[in-house]
Amino acid sequence: MGFDKNTVIGFVLIGVLLIGMFYMNSRNRLAYEGEQKRIADSIAAAAPKKDTTAIIKDIAKSDSLKNAQQQANSLNQGVPESITTVENDLIKIDFSNKGGQPKSVTLKKYKKFDSSLVTLQGSAYDQLSYSVNAGANTTANTGQMLFVPSAITSNSDGSKTISFKAGDSTGKSITHQYIIRPNDYMVDLNISFNGADQLFSNNMMGINWQVQVPQIEKDHKYELTQTEIAYQADGKFDFERSGDGGSEAFTKPVSFLAVKQQFFIVALAAKEKFSNASIDWKVATDSSKYIMQTTTNAKVKIPAGTTATVPLQIYYGPSDYKILNTYKNDMEQIVPYGSGVFAFVKYINRHLLLPVFDFISRNVASMGIVILLLTLFIRLLTSPILYKSYLSGAKMKVLKPEVDALKAKFKDPKTGELDQQAFSMEQMKLWKSAGVSPLGGCLPALLQIPIFMSLFYFFQSNISLRGKSFLWATDLSTYDSIFNLPFDVPFYGDHISLFTLTAVITSLLISLYSMNNMQDQSNPVMKYMPYIFPFLLLGVFNKLPAALTWYYTISNLITLILQVVIQKYIIDDKKLLAQIAINKTKPKKTSKFAERLAQMQEQQKQIKTQGKK
Repeated sequence: MGFDKNTVIGFVLIGVLLIGMFYMNSRNRLAYEGEQKRIADSIAAAAPKKDTTAIIKDIAKSDSLKNAQQQANSLNQGVPESITTVENDLIKIDFSNKGGQPKSVTLKKYKKFDSSLVTLQGSAYDQLSYSVNAGANTTANTGQMLFVPSAITSNSDGSKTISFKAGDSTGKSITHQYIIRPNDYMVDLNISFNGADQLFSNNMMGINWQVQVPQIEKDHKYELTQTEIAYQADGKFDFERSGDGGSEAFTKPVSFLAVKQQFFIVALAAKEKFSNASIDWKVATDSSKYIMQTTTNAKVKIPAGTTATVPLQIYYGPSDYKILNTYKNDMEQIVPYGSGVFAFVKYINRHLLLPVFDFISRNVASMGIVILLLTLFIRLLTSPILYKSYLSGAKMKVLKPEVDALKAKFKDPKTGELDQQAFSMEQMKLWKSAGVSPLGGCLPALLQIPIFMSLFYFFQSNISLRGKSFLWATDLSTYDSIFNLPFDVPFYGDHISLFTLTAVITSLLISLYSMNNMQDQSNPVMKYMPYIFPFLLLGVFNKLPAALTWYYTISNLITLILQVVIQKYIIDDKKLLAQIAINKTKPKKTSKFAERLAQMQEQQKQIKTQGKK
């Protein structure tokens, strides 16, 4: 694809206008938010003050952890939480002293469908807590306790540490230490106990982890289909699709549990593994802005003794294979580059397509052109297979007169019926003598299926495509829409995707061209096949990412061009006939399978002959 000077200037001007528009919108929004904050501060200054610091200090001096939980109830009577913000270049975490846990987590480099920053935690439902013994036959839930936050500490490696502590006058204490490293989405959580033997029974700690999955992409229904519960139990990775909700229990050690959306993940990992765990999830039944809610209960073995530390990790970030692979804990398996029958294509994606895609994208600015070049690379890679397929078809085409002669020979002159069995045997002999394999056209096509399926997964899972525009598509990671329908068409959807139409039309052209070159067009079913397959694609592709339908369009155009060029200008029918004539004179070695097949056909022929008698 080429661009003249005027086109380039046009794109630059459009880019400048868009940047200016975004800048002005940003300034207006910041001014509005500043004014709202000034008003809120004025109201807050006029309101009577509550001594939150005194309350926290009283909790630190309280006689028991149970009292700490009771005093935390004052938060429900208007006492504000104490929020401490810690951030790096990638994430911003607001920690609450209530529960000593993250209250909201924002990703700085990703935006939602409504242009606001992606927030992976922030609802009232989200919680990470556990219960401790607080007295005779009583327990306290840490999610309701008020902890005392420490000052944020900057470490020599660039990381930041913040701790939250709760305890009583007897010396029992709980400390939540969070470590946020620079340019990292993984957060270390070290939970330490003093008096662990009194806080827990049977040295077992039960963690409750609740996550409300927010809507991030524009298509709620499609995002739900891409949302999964992923986990590694007993050393093996697996996942469950969201469906209509469900549950899963694990009796073997669990390394991590994760909630994966189309492009983002929230995961809880135990460095020393959870002893067992269970998770259940409920899908949103209304049009609310969240996808589903999950509840995880996991147990961790506490080391014996009065002091103990439980090392955990929490991941808030993108579903990016390269990032997850750096943690060396098998979390990269969460990225769905292949599953089910086609699980093997994930290796094609990880070790072939992803490196090539990254190389091209580092050197080409337009993601649409990156996909075009990736398509050319793939077609170049598969061109020998494609050539063999066309060559086999061409050989069968030049043998068509001899095949027609065999049909006439084995056709009953009275009934006009063809002795299909006898004809098939002679046709196989003809093809074999000419050096033609009947599977020559099928096998190359079958070998291309893994490539197509790997790209099917690749374009739906690669976060690099998210938010990237090309031509009329504003986001290549989701469908392009040139017109939104006022109603939903069954099997099609409520919009018209232009890239889907171009993919379907080019697929139809290939089918029509192939049908015109078929040897046998007498089969009525084959007459309609060129129309059936593209029609199915119309329904399937309309909701798929524009990156995939753009790839399919380019791939179809290349296929059509190659078919015409190879069959019209490269393959010479006269040379093929001469080669076939030479092949017929060569001695043929019959395989054992062919011998058995011939014997079976001969036996069936004899049985059929005896039946007629």
